[in-house]
Amino acid sequence: MPPVVPPFLIGLLTAALVKRLGKPLMRGVVKTSVGLGVEVKRAVHEASEGIQDLAAEATAEMLAAQMAHETELDAHTSAQEDGTTSRPTAGITSATQTSSAGSKSSSKARGAGSAAAKLH
Repeated sequence: MPPVVPPFLIGLLTAALVKRLGKPLMRGVVKTSVGLGVEVKRAVHEASEGIQDLAAEATAEMLAAQMAHETELDAHTSAQEDGTTSRPTAGITSATQTSSAGSKSSSKARGAGSAAAKLH
């Protein structure tokens, strides 16, 4: 008859093996999970910054276009009052292009608030 191994002895041997092999395995799983979480958080933060930059640029372009349009209307209205007709100069167009080009470099320096929120 084969020798009978008590279940308690099997449990002790299994616990020792699990402790010896399981602890490094679990440590690796936890380290990998935390590292992955940090990388995902960083990627989301970068994407959020990119979206905020795009929104700031679009707002700046809309405001510049609106200001140019208002300047054009003012020039056209004043020309009609004077009895002369005039066309907007190229300076208005270049000012619009300059402000939209400058908004890309200055959008990060503005801070957390958007240009639309600063208008209110």
